[in-house]
Amino acid sequence: MKKAVLALLVLGLPLSTIILAAQTSQPTIPVDEIHAGMRGYALTVFEGVKPESMDVEVLGVMRNTNGPKGDIILIRLHGKKVEYTGVVAGMSGSPVYLDGKLAGALAFRIGEFSKEPIAGVTPIADMLEINALDKSPAEEAAATKPGISIAAGKTAAPGDGATFSASATSTSGDSTQAFASYLKPIDTPLVFNGFSEETMRRFAGQFASAGVVPVMGAGSVSEAKQPEPLEAGSAVSAILVRGDMDIAATCTVTYIDPQRLLACGHPLMQFGSVDLPMNKAEVLATLPSPLNAFKIVNTTERAGVFVQDRHTGILGVFNKQPDMIPVTLTLHGGSGTKEFHYEVLNNPRLSPVAIMATVFNALHGVNEYGEEITYRLNGSIDVKGFPEVGLRNMFVPADNGQPAAMAAALSLGERFGRIYDNPYNAPAVNSVKLDFDLVRERRWARLESARTDVSDVRPGDEIIVETVLAPYRGERVVHQIPVKIPTSASKGTLRILVSDGETLDHVGRANAAFGRKLDLASTIALLNKEHTNNRLYVSLLEADPEARVADKVMPTLPISVMNIMDGMRGNQEMIVSGESSVDETATPPLDYVVSGAQLLTVTVK
Repeated sequence: MKKAVLALLVLGLPLSTIILAAQTSQPTIPVDEIHAGMRGYALTVFEGVKPESMDVEVLGVMRNTNGPKGDIILIRLHGKKVEYTGVVAGMSGSPVYLDGKLAGALAFRIGEFSKEPIAGVTPIADMLEINALDKSPAEEAAATKPGISIAAGKTAAPGDGATFSASATSTSGDSTQAFASYLKPIDTPLVFNGFSEETMRRFAGQFASAGVVPVMGAGSVSEAKQPEPLEAGSAVSAILVRGDMDIAATCTVTYIDPQRLLACGHPLMQFGSVDLPMNKAEVLATLPSPLNAFKIVNTTERAGVFVQDRHTGILGVFNKQPDMIPVTLTLHGGSGTKEFHYEVLNNPRLSPVAIMATVFNALHGVNEYGEEITYRLNGSIDVKGFPEVGLRNMFVPADNGQPAAMAAALSLGERFGRIYDNPYNAPAVNSVKLDFDLVRERRWARLESARTDVSDVRPGDEIIVETVLAPYRGERVVHQIPVKIPTSASKGTLRILVSDGETLDHVGRANAAFGRKLDLASTIALLNKEHTNNRLYVSLLEADPEARVADKVMPTLPISVMNIMDGMRGNQEMIVSGESSVDETATPPLDYVVSGAQLLTVTVK
């Protein structure tokens, strides 16, 4: 192979030609040899698993249409079936052959209500640039900082009525109008199975921000055997979630050899290196529609792993297992125990959203679900090479109408997001275990009042902080919390903060936005130090500076030391505050989600 490449270089052939010769034995035709009037054929599956042929007529080549130097071959499709269905979602990747040579992949549609099956083709040379040279695709993807994208039309869905506006703000504050695009990637249906309409309604926007527009009920996922081998024109699926709930995207194989295949002709989400299960697929039917025709697909047995999601297509390899995150969710309710087992992809942008959607869906989709319920969570996130992240909290419906299941989902998503959002380590999440107890009432209490039995104290004294909790539609409850004044307490005013756990956590990271992001070890340490929401906490605050470096706290610093450390904030994950927490006391776990905070003062003599 190396000798062949060197020989091509000696002949002065372009790099794209060298790539083609080195990577494929399939005869291909370069864009420069394609012209209007050429005839050929394309392959796709309309029903079942066997690709069918469509006649192709070249209308011309559009230069620099798919980005800089990104040419598109414009074609018209002919044939009884395609003229009836038009260009349909799921057809992207269908191989196009001219003069018996592979020209590229059907990848773009023209307009919204086109009366003719006119489409754009991604040249095969651009697709063959995709390679699988990354040593660890999943880790590279996980190390990428999560971002927000409003790109539409990458991975989308049949029947989607949502539109996305792209706007830019000028220096004067005016915004430009949304642009119109007549050349769009053919939709790749991202099908959600086992999900309720309520789940889709609540999380569609978050999936959309990552470039995903979901659809329900256009196929299913199983691991049924499909003896027919994959070939050019076959349907193939990328799996984002599998198990008791499934999310899968399906397109068409463009090129295949014994080691790999290329599909789609455009990105799913353009995440770069990925680690997604690659499965065979069966087309149940192709549904024509003037607005959005699509294939109804059943995903079947495993075939390998997609390792690249790039601008001109996706690349899959055989004989490899994906590295997904297994999730076990157990729900204990009045009608017994139910268990859900599934796996989610390992990706910094989509994993937190997938976890939130699946957790809400599992909690919402049982008969015990109702408005006036509470969940007790006891669980863990196992990250390879680090201590487990403990998950212990209670969740109740919020006053704004947010259900308890949504509160639980958002809490888990926030923790996942913080695990992934660090610039130093690529997290390898081994497993997630979630154990929920369902209580058929709203177990919530507000801190109504707090007071101390003394106003003057001495170092070493023990005082009583008396609190009154007002439960939701219940009798008030008094709790007396003994608090010892530290022997090191300075003379003067000592503030006593009586609060819920969330208030304390917000105080602890109030200025975190001004510091650097933490490494994974410090992030996990901080997550495990966070306070549960079913206790009352009493914190003693002195008017001495305090420094936080990563997950470590240095209280009551002398002014001279504080001034030195304050100047180091630029090169460390440091937060300097003007007040120190010198002691913290808590009640035992209460059977309420506690909310509220009050500040008391005593004088240290």
